[in-house]
Amino acid sequence: MKSSTVSPSAKPRRRRRRADSPAIEIRQMRLEDLPAVYALGQKLFTAEKLPTLYRSWDEDEVMKLFSTEQETCLVAVAGEKVVGFALGSLMQKRGSAWRYGWLEWLGVDPEWSRRGVATRLIRQLTSLFIERDARIMLVDTDEANEPALAFFRKIGFGQELRHVYLSQNLDTHPEAIQRRERLWTEEE
Repeated sequence: MKSSTVSPSAKPRRRRRRADSPAIEIRQMRLEDLPAVYALGQKLFTAEKLPTLYRSWDEDEVMKLFSTEQETCLVAVAGEKVVGFALGSLMQKRGSAWRYGWLEWLGVDPEWSRRGVATRLIRQLTSLFIERDARIMLVDTDEANEPALAFFRKIGFGQELRHVYLSQNLDTHPEAIQRRERLWTEEE
């Protein structure tokens, strides 16, 4: 797949800010932002729309990234409100010269979509990864998440690889059924 590039001489188009909209600031996430980031993720990563993301988005995930990768956890703030976030991490394999920047989570409040918030978050995160000597930036998403795929392709991500994500409902597993029956009899 061919990734898109922007020529260095091309002037970026300026988006007009809506008259009633406050300016958006992109900054490092702070401790007091954690509840708002988590709540926004809960709003975005629903079981109906994005079941894979819904399964893995939880308080521990946000806290772990914030406590171990604080420098690469960003928020977009309009006034006092968190309207977007990009949570990244750096990885390096032992014995390898390659360092990877991984965009693990990206979310923008739907009321603020299509205003350049996600693009600004990604640009800032990319700069942080480059400053920390990352050579490759990775992102993954569900193959059915067409809006995310289109966005990532548009901003230069490519070299897509498909992988299969499998799940198994353990409620119907014989061991789980036996356990429930055992617990049920113990309660009686």
